[in-house]
Amino acid sequence: MVKEGASSHEKEDLLRELEIMQQLGSHANVVTLLGCCTEKEPYLLIMEYVMYGKLLAFLRDHRTRQHYYNFSEDSDALTSRDLTIFAYCVARGMEYLGSKGIIHRDLAARNVLVDHNKMCKIADFGMSRSVRETGDMYEQQQTKGALPIRWMAPESLHYRIFTHKSDVWSFGILMWEIVTLGSTPYPTMGAREVMRCVRDGYRLERPGHCRIELFRVISRCWNADPNKRPDFAALRYEIGALIEASKDGGGYVDLESFAESNKYSYNRSEDQPSQHHRHHHNNHHHNPGSTSATLGSDIAADEEVMNM
Repeated sequence: MVKEGASSHEKEDLLRELEIMQQLGSHANVVTLLGCCTEKEPYLLIMEYVMYGKLLAFLRDHRTRQHYYNFSEDSDALTSRDLTIFAYCVARGMEYLGSKGIIHRDLAARNVLVDHNKMCKIADFGMSRSVRETGDMYEQQQTKGALPIRWMAPESLHYRIFTHKSDVWSFGILMWEIVTLGSTPYPTMGAREVMRCVRDGYRLERPGHCRIELFRVISRCWNADPNKRPDFAALRYEIGALIEASKDGGGYVDLESFAESNKYSYNRSEDQPSQHHRHHHNNHHHNPGSTSATLGSDIAADEEVMNM
């Protein structure tokens, strides 16, 4: 929802997001637009109800309750297989976005929803752009507000170039969030340090409880050369093969080992690019499921990000 008295810029952002969602149509792994109200204020986008809300909060909630297992017949428990399926769902949804010529530009666990079947749906298209008429590339001319530094590819950070392959980089970061149950990427670094280290070749390390087979998929998303990163069709296939191979054996994330470690933490002040960005995205939608898991008002603006 864009409230009465909102700026023309905020209204334009909502209308742009509406246009993107109308282009997308319906897909099992993309949140569905049910309707809109743009004739008079307040402007509204009405989304489908998604029971468990944001993937980021869902992961952290299970971490807090320690309600996760490598195997379990408890439908409420979080299993290693669930985590791999989350990644598969997102890859499938992103493959669909690519087929529609859409770059998401803000792919992260906070912008993915979890439904009643524990299937993931991509959401939050406020930063998305259609690139069908621009050669599959969007070059941002100026920065409006903050950017999701910790999820951005080197070419996006330093040259403001966004493509389907920069979304692939973000997907790798999202997979790292999944296997660490919602940890903050580069948790000990500030925004400028992240930018410098990523440019210089630093990459997130493999978590000890994540098997090499799965991390190999993750790390391929972080190739410095965008052309050497896999596309989402390949990622969907590779992750699907891992799921199939593990259905009668152990998973690829040892959650019992994770429970014994306190190495992976999270910082709520880094969950959003900025308070401005959060305000825009959480106030122009009506979706009880997606907002029920909101992490609260403790999101702090990162001045290093804001002033880029």
